[in-house]
Amino acid sequence: MRSRGRARTREDRAEVAERSLDDTFAYYAAKYGLTPPGEPAVSDDPPYGDRWTTWDDSTAGQRGPQPYPDWVVTELGAVDTELGILKTGKEADVFLLERSVPGSDRRTLMAAKRYRDPQHRMFHRDDGYREGRRDKKSRVNRAIAKGSAFGREAVAGQWARAEFDALVALWSAGVAVPYPVQILGTELLMEFIGDDGGNAAPRLAQLRPDPAELDDLWEQLAYNLSLLALAGYAHGDLSVYNLLVQDGRLVVIDVPQIVDVVGNPHGREFLDRDVRNVGDWFTARGLDPDRVDQLGRDLAADARLA
Repeated sequence: MRSRGRARTREDRAEVAERSLDDTFAYYAAKYGLTPPGEPAVSDDPPYGDRWTTWDDSTAGQRGPQPYPDWVVTELGAVDTELGILKTGKEADVFLLERSVPGSDRRTLMAAKRYRDPQHRMFHRDDGYREGRRDKKSRVNRAIAKGSAFGREAVAGQWARAEFDALVALWSAGVAVPYPVQILGTELLMEFIGDDGGNAAPRLAQLRPDPAELDDLWEQLAYNLSLLALAGYAHGDLSVYNLLVQDGRLVVIDVPQIVDVVGNPHGREFLDRDVRNVGDWFTARGLDPDRVDQLGRDLAADARLA
């Protein structure tokens, strides 16, 4: 095999040696797809930005609920441009992404949540949240239990998919969450909660509401948590840091650890903790503590746990 390979190499060299310089370039250009001298290089790169849209890379089950909102850019000639980072975390980082159509004013801003490489990720409360959540493949479950590299990768995929599925379910149930545009691998693209200039809406923790605003925000929170409970869920990690307020509208974010309160044996505990964590912030600013206690009872009833 080696002698035949060397013979072919000698023959190729002899053939090329008989050619002129231009012929030699033409030979290799045809063989390797090189651009001839003086001609513009042919590239599949977008005219600007970082990549072509990934919309067509996601299948129907990896896209948000239909009908798609008008602001979702579905054109296959669109370009994605990364504009900066919005948030860093233990499990994932969130980036600001613009998807636009070249030659038009069609553009939208999205939040791109990217789960980290398994070696640099720390799902510090993984076991408790995943109770009642299992992969259909026994091999995957065994790898997760052993904590192997494949298992860690599978956990990352579970969390990304869990958040996407949760956003789809909650959006469909009427909960104020970012619209889930699409998921591809461990990247989740969703509605950007902020202004057209790329400024993110403030977290609830950053606000100093007056009594009327406080009451309105509490009513919005109670309504959204009720919709969650009626759908059989608790946020699982609710705090004033994963509630955004956009022009007075309360939006729930960060839902990868969403808990099935029926399937998880600790469902009621997660439900109560969500109410307590946020309720403490409201009562410290003047809300009647009885309203917090009442909300806990109402949510338990909504989730059929009472």
